[in-house]
Amino acid sequence: MRGEPPAGRELAVDTGLAMLVLVVVGTAITADVGNASAGPGVAAYAFGALLAVPMFARRRWPVATLLLTATTLIVYYGLSYPPIGLAAPAAAALYSAAEQGELRWSVGTAGALLVISTTQRILEGDDLAYLLGFETGTTTGLMAAAIALGDSVRARRGWRAELDRQSHAARLERERESARRVEQERLRIARDLHDLMAHTVSVISLHTDVARESLRDAPEVAERSLAAARSACSDVSRELRLTLGALRAGDPDDGPALGLDRLDGLVATAAAAGLDIDVRTSGRPVRLSAISDATAYRVVQESLSNVLRHADARTVRVDLDYGAGELLLRVSDDGRGTGTGTGTATATATDADADAGTGAHGGGSRGWGLTGMRERLALLGGGLRTSSPAHGGFVVEASVPLEEHS
Repeated sequence: MRGEPPAGRELAVDTGLAMLVLVVVGTAITADVGNASAGPGVAAYAFGALLAVPMFARRRWPVATLLLTATTLIVYYGLSYPPIGLAAPAAAALYSAAEQGELRWSVGTAGALLVISTTQRILEGDDLAYLLGFETGTTTGLMAAAIALGDSVRARRGWRAELDRQSHAARLERERESARRVEQERLRIARDLHDLMAHTVSVISLHTDVARESLRDAPEVAERSLAAARSACSDVSRELRLTLGALRAGDPDDGPALGLDRLDGLVATAAAAGLDIDVRTSGRPVRLSAISDATAYRVVQESLSNVLRHADARTVRVDLDYGAGELLLRVSDDGRGTGTGTGTATATATDADADAGTGAHGGGSRGWGLTGMRERLALLGGGLRTSSPAHGGFVVEASVPLEEHS
């Protein structure tokens, strides 16, 4: 795991601790400050080695190491060997147990050693003032420091592990969000290309039909139709170049800026294909946000494309009603309609009949167009409604949320 020292470093640290314990205990035995009755014999030094060896097992078995150290100290003092103290031989074991999360074992073992040692020395007649006033306090402080250090290291390690987990979770969340945005952008580009190509192909198809029918009898009409088709090809080529250029640059938002300010050009293109289009605006026009403006444009564009492809209509009316908080778009024609009565579809619902090619506008499938409009409006919190009045024709109504700027 991250943050854990390598095995070679662990072995070096454990070897250093074992040598330190061996040196401290051996020095205390040699000094024999208490003039012990047993004296600093070979057996006493063997106990020093017995206290040092468990340092190599303290990481894997911290509680067993602590209990072995405590038991060794009790037996050592029970044999009346020279005093070696409690804190120095037991400090590493107390630290290791606390570091591994065995805080109760550390505190309990330290307390038991202090009680047993102090009681035994009182019974042996040691000076109470020195014992209770100095040595016991010093030993208690050293043991507490070892335990506190081990617990703080454990807490810090846990804190760092939690930070790592949070960082990993945040990274995963950023990756998911990035993937989600890429997917949304992919869908947006797909809708834009669909709307653009569908509209342009419809215009080109109608103009070429007109040119083919009037080529012999009215060459000037055929010439105008071919010029209009050529203009539509130029427009779609320009927008495709802009879109592809933005994709190569890595910022699809740098693509062609679409909005209702280009509505006149859109209407002129459709009118050149033979439609009589009446655009009416009511309410106080306000500036829309970029995404709302582009969505409103695409709704009108797709609606006119459907009229050209499917309706066999002669007149179209486009109404823009700026109300409180939303723009109501209504595109109606006098074509054949669906022939199935009135139907509705909202942006927050899935209308299979509207999207599955039910013959809208008299026999052509317009499912992907309605799906694209519905998805665009749903992202804004708007809605879509389609209907076919009893007297004929087809109506597309969309609500686009407004965002007014000063």
